[in-house]
Amino acid sequence: MSFLNYSVNKGYDELVSSEGEPRSFAGRVGALLSRMTVEELRARQRAAESTIRALGITFTVYSERQNVDRDWPFDVIPRIIAESEWDRVARGLEQRVRALNLFIDDVYNAQRVIKSGVFPAEVLASSKHFLPACVGVRPKFGVWAHVCGSDLVRDDDGTLYVLEDNLRIPSGVSYMLENRAVTKCVFPELFEAQRIQPVDGYPSRLSGLLQSLAPNNVADPTVVLLTPGPYNSAYFEHCYLAQQLGVELVRGHDLVVLDDDCVYMKTISGLERVHVVYRRVDDAFLDPAVLDAASLVGCAGLLRAWQAGKVAIANAPGAGVADDKLVCSYVPDLIRYYLGEEPLIQNVETYRMIDAAHRQHVLSDLESFVVKPVNESGGYGIMVGSAASVLERARCREAVLANPRNFVAQPIVSLSTAPTLCEDGVEPRHLDLRPFVLSGETGYVTRGGLTRVALRKGSLVVNSSQGGGSKDTWIVCDDQRIGA
Repeated sequence: MSFLNYSVNKGYDELVSSEGEPRSFAGRVGALLSRMTVEELRARQRAAESTIRALGITFTVYSERQNVDRDWPFDVIPRIIAESEWDRVARGLEQRVRALNLFIDDVYNAQRVIKSGVFPAEVLASSKHFLPACVGVRPKFGVWAHVCGSDLVRDDDGTLYVLEDNLRIPSGVSYMLENRAVTKCVFPELFEAQRIQPVDGYPSRLSGLLQSLAPNNVADPTVVLLTPGPYNSAYFEHCYLAQQLGVELVRGHDLVVLDDDCVYMKTISGLERVHVVYRRVDDAFLDPAVLDAASLVGCAGLLRAWQAGKVAIANAPGAGVADDKLVCSYVPDLIRYYLGEEPLIQNVETYRMIDAAHRQHVLSDLESFVVKPVNESGGYGIMVGSAASVLERARCREAVLANPRNFVAQPIVSLSTAPTLCEDGVEPRHLDLRPFVLSGETGYVTRGGLTRVALRKGSLVVNSSQGGGSKDTWIVCDDQRIGA
C-alpha cells in the first residue's frame, strides 16, 4: 500500500498485507488514506484532539505521588477486523467466560475441580484474591464475573490469542465508546460508505444485565455505581457509565446497611433501598467490617447484605480468584473440564514460575521472555527481557526466586502493528485489543473493543499509564474492496 509512504515492518499488520496492499476488509479505509496527505491527516487528528478536550475525556496518571489528569490519547486511524474472524473470536470469549464463572462458583462451593486434580489445591490456597467470606455463596444465574475484559494479541501467524483476563473491575469500555463517537466526528464519510458494526448498544446491554441481577420479585430495582472517588484512575469512566446508565454515582459513605441486611442510599428525602451495586471498588476495600478495616471507600455490612441475598454486586466479591495470571494459564484445562469442549481461542503460551522446570527454562534465557507479576495490572511490574538492562533482569531473577508463586512468564510476542500517525508521518505501531464480555442469564460480546497502541517506536507496552494510546476498532464485512 502506498499511502503516506507507509512501510510495513516484519510481522503482521492489521491494515496492510505483506504485498503492501490494503487487506480486503480494509479497502475503503485504504482508498481514503491513499488520497490524503500527511497534513490532511494531521488536521483530522487535531480535530479529534479538540473534540476529546471539549468532551473532557481524560484519564489519570499516578506520578511522583500526584494524580495528573490528561487528555485521552487517541490515534485517528482506525483498527479494522473482518466480521468472520470476529464472530469466531466472540464465540471463543463467551466460551472462556462461561468456564471461568463455573470455576469461580466451584472453588467457593464444591471444589470439584481441585478434587479431580485439574486445578492444584496449592495454587488456590496461595491465591491473593480468594475470599473466605464468599464460601457457600451462590450468586444469581451462577455468575460471579458479570463484566470481563480479556486482552487479545495477534502474533506473526495472524491469529488472535488471549494474553490475560480481567474479571475484578475491568476498565476501558467508556473509551471504546468515546473513541467511536470521536471517529464519527472526524471521518463521517467512512461511516456513510460502509457498514461498521455499532458499539453504542453496550450501555443498554449493561443496564439490562444489572437490573436482571436484582433480588427476585423486585419490579423496579434501584442500581447504583460505587466509585472510590475522583482520585481513582478510572473516575472518568465511573462518571461516564453512571450517566449512560441513568444511575446514581455513589461512594461508600453514601450507603448504609441496616439490621435488616438491606443496603440503603442516603438521599435528601431519606434512605432509599438499593438492589444492585455495580462496584468499581477493589475487593479488599469493599467492606471494612470484613475485609480491610482501614478502607474509607467501602461500606460496612455490604458483604453481609450480599451473602443474605438482599443486594446483588457486580462483579461479585471474590471473582478476582480467577483474575490471576497464573489461573489464566489453566483456562484451556478449565474449558475442557467444565464444558467438555476444546478452546475456541487459545492462550499465549504461559510458563508457571511455581513449576521448577518452567522456572529453570525461563531464568536460563530471560531475554526471550516477558515476566509478569500475577496480580498487577496497568503494565506495572512487567519485565520485557529483550528491552531490559542486565541489572533489571538480575532483579527480576531475584524476585522470581524469592516468590515464584507471584510470577508467570510468556514468550515475547511481537504483536501485530497498524498504521499510526506519529511525529515523522504514518508508521507501524504495536497494539492489542480488549473486548468486553457481559454475563448473566445470557451472554454478550462487544462488536470490537478497546484497541490500545504503543505510541513509542518499537515498544510492546500499550497501557495508557505507560505511554500508550488508543484507536477506534471497526468490525466490518469481509470484502470492503472498492466496487465489491
